[in-house]
Amino acid sequence: MLCIDNKDCEDLERRKVYQVLPDDEASKEGYLRVIDESGEDYLYPEPYFTLIQLPLKAQEALQVAR
Repeated sequence: MLCIDNKDCEDLERRKVYQVLPDDEASKEGYLRVIDESGEDYLYPEPYFTLIQLPLKAQEALQVAR
């Protein structure tokens, strides 16, 4: 997801791509679980982000080891 707003959030940078983790409960409340600049996952308002489609090579480069 691309961060498009970071109002009052020091751990988010606008115009930066962030990894979002699945969280059905948070999604129902309008939040996304995002790994932010601290390296930890936190809930942020969904309108702070927009979905972007990256080329396959970029997706592969951004994948984290599991």
